[in-house]
Amino acid sequence: MGPVKGVVLDESVLFSVDDDENSTHLLPAAEKMLFRLQYSNLHVGISYKEGLCSQKGALIQHVAVLYTLQLVKLDVSCPEHALQATSSAWDVIPDTCIFVTSILDAVICRNICSKGWTVVLQGLEHTVSDMSGVTTIHKLQDLLITLSRLNKMALGDSVITVGYVMKWTREKDFLKRGAFPTMPTSNGLTFISIDLDLPLIPQLQTVDVVLHKATDEISSVDEGQMLSISKGVIFSEGMQQLDRCMKHLHYHLIDPLENIIPLLDRDAIQNILQDLDEINNPRSCRIRAPHYLKVSKFDEPDLVEKLNQAQLSLPAIVKPQIACGVSNAHTMAVVFKMEEFAELPVPLPSVIQEYIDHGSIVYKFYVLGERVFYAVRSSTPNAASLLLSSGNKGSSAVIFDSLKSLPVDSTTSLKSDSDEVKLDLDIVTSAAMWMRGKLHLTIFGFDVVIQAGTGDHVIVDVNYLPSFKEIPNETAIPAFWEAIQSSYKSYKYSSKQGSSSTPFAPNLIMALDILLA
Repeated sequence: MGPVKGVVLDESVLFSVDDDENSTHLLPAAEKMLFRLQYSNLHVGISYKEGLCSQKGALIQHVAVLYTLQLVKLDVSCPEHALQATSSAWDVIPDTCIFVTSILDAVICRNICSKGWTVVLQGLEHTVSDMSGVTTIHKLQDLLITLSRLNKMALGDSVITVGYVMKWTREKDFLKRGAFPTMPTSNGLTFISIDLDLPLIPQLQTVDVVLHKATDEISSVDEGQMLSISKGVIFSEGMQQLDRCMKHLHYHLIDPLENIIPLLDRDAIQNILQDLDEINNPRSCRIRAPHYLKVSKFDEPDLVEKLNQAQLSLPAIVKPQIACGVSNAHTMAVVFKMEEFAELPVPLPSVIQEYIDHGSIVYKFYVLGERVFYAVRSSTPNAASLLLSSGNKGSSAVIFDSLKSLPVDSTTSLKSDSDEVKLDLDIVTSAAMWMRGKLHLTIFGFDVVIQAGTGDHVIVDVNYLPSFKEIPNETAIPAFWEAIQSSYKSYKYSSKQGSSSTPFAPNLIMALDILLA
């Protein structure tokens, strides 16, 4: 069999019937599966037989339109004819197509297989051991694992299988942009979602590298501890098991959890960015971190003195030290007067950061491996304008949630070429590569503002695995794939140099089974 190019799902694996109401509905597991297949770059169809009730027939039609599926009407006596016609219409050879069903008919299965198709039977593991060309899955969620396994068998080491872990809303965004295809990409990557609620070993057996957005899997943060894997940040049990799997089975994780920890702590990342002076030179604009001060309480008697020592003056922006993983990590305030620190709703400990007048323009940079992209966006107004637009008339701080209600000056022109101080792309690119080496990250983003008057380029935020949706897909997605491939190849080279153990050696699997038990 060649690499999978076409999939036909029989309606028997997608729908269930409510006996009490005699109605049909799409299974919850089927919704995610169909969405993933819709953006898989595979040909996908849904098969049905004659004689369906009108409600079920209408539902199948609706699902076909919703998920861009080809309708395949099967003749019960010889369904192989319709499948053969379908592969011809797709212009793919039959041995790259699979038919998924939960209905066992040995004669029909053999007839379908005789035409080159592979049959995948759901929920019938123990009854088809002697049937050539037939494979089984326990439940529908296992289908993508089977596709990945079949592709591995067909393509061998010429394909790199990337497992990915992130929340469903984020995954949907990446899928819609074509970032996670099941069909191999131009540089030989194929993608499969890893479900942390399902057993990990079967999912990882076809995976070469795992990409994650671990911040989606933070269960809690102990704000009284230093941020670390073992103390402050507590990841979900599934994420912890995945991390153990990666380490014990010597698989590549993009990126190791310990590498992203500084990005979860605004104090830690600001401290790292203080060393940006290493790359500054007199012939270019200065790039730097904002001046800042970490505080554990707002009523410190010597707060004014500490602000002066940190080269901070008001207005200033106050942010929680914890950057994500807790509900109020994005509750922030712009403070104009010292008395406004009293009863400030920003969680403690906090970081008081220099508020930089920057003409209401922010440059959003994205580092994808060795490539750097940026987009220009409207940002918060200069301090004087922010105070006026807030309607507070200087009497109170401006409180906002940076994910929902960031005060943005929508009247600002984004014509960066005409700005008083132009973006120095060379120095920011140098800073990007400096951070890449310092943080040991493959894919990350950061925001730059240009200070009015001085022209200083100030990095005000850094985040891991951003969506980079401001960059056109035709540019960003190939760069995204290239970054993953390069990271994996670099890891493999280092592993060979260090004589790392072969992934999934039997003794390692036994050890891991004990570890996860």
